Amino acid sequence: MSETRVAWAGLLEVLAEAGERFAGEEWMVLDDRDVAEAHRTIAHILQSGLVSHAEFDPERPVWRRIVTPTRKFSGDNADAVYFEAPIRGDRTYRITGNLAGAVYTAFTVEAGAFDGSYPDRTDGVLNDMQFDVVADGSYEIVLGGEPRDRNWLGLSADAGRLTSRHYFEWASSAAAEVHVPLTISNLDPPDGPPPPWDDALVAAAIGRVATHVRSKTIDGPRPADRTAPPDWVGRIPNGFPVPQAPGDLALSAADAHYSLGRWLLGPDEALVVTGRWPECRFASVCAWNRFQQTLDYMNRPVSRNRATTTLEPDGSFRMVVAHADPGVPNWIDTEGRPSGTLFFRFFLPEGDVEPLGAEVVPFAEIGT
Repeated sequence: MSETRVAWAGLLEVLAEAGERFAGEEWMVLDDRDVAEAHRTIAHILQSGLVSHAEFDPERPVWRRIVTPTRKFSGDNADAVYFEAPIRGDRTYRITGNLAGAVYTAFTVEAGAFDGSYPDRTDGVLNDMQFDVVADGSYEIVLGGEPRDRNWLGLSADAGRLTSRHYFEWASSAAAEVHVPLTISNLDPPDGPPPPWDDALVAAAIGRVATHVRSKTIDGPRPADRTAPPDWVGRIPNGFPVPQAPGDLALSAADAHYSLGRWLLGPDEALVVTGRWPECRFASVCAWNRFQQTLDYMNRPVSRNRATTTLEPDGSFRMVVAHADPGVPNWIDTEGRPSGTLFFRFFLPEGDVEPLGAEVVPFAEIGT
């Protein structure tokens, strides 16, 4: 049997196991809605593996968009565009791009990410305050090699992937509309073209996809085995921890402060969230399902940024998380879900971010 057939059979086995376990009682998936969303999540992760990891070549890297309105996992964002590219720690790369109107742009090195696996940690970040941008918004960055005074980001020996983040504060969803010009090239390119695809190479590509799916489903921590979450992750429903920086947590943004809370509401209840946007480069809140997928931001008001938030006379905000339009500003649509996640992001805040308030109230009393 060819290596490709063996790898293909292995991928099918991973998908079958994920369908049974990740979409089953082991991951506390019990009702039909959760079963459906778990399988949708697996399908989106499979799509990600095929798009970004199957034809993965750090010698000839290509930027691939990580999440889209139809490919969601690991906490996507209606106001951001993310790309990833394969890299090696012993190579030097040139990146060119344009801010394209983004209020925050950054590049993060992901370490320990090989053959489709989940990275171990972040290992270096360079944001647009740390590299030169010319008048038309364009820039050039060197990645790896000998240190440079400006526009340079070093690479650790186990660097395996580069993530780019592009955040926008628009009145519409940037994730659905924006085009971000971006290139990456190896400054130490190999001689000649890559070898033609053969049995071993195709088998390896399929293997990377299988590893990617495993790492984000059945190789991840089960709910019963999870260790204590970071301090910025809420443990009690309908409350939010003080926003904090995430440290070197893999795939996190080192320049951000996070606060994650969960709503748990009865059919006639709403959650009122109060707070104040800090002075910062970007701020937003997104509603997720239990699998860290944004709700339907193409058709529903499931996220808010500073451009889409109506402020109170004193500059604070009051958001209403509810199953139906309460007839007041700043509604966040739960899609009728009794539970879900709200994730606040604050990039490069000036000083501490004020705590968020939350109160469960009868839905009928919202407008009174």
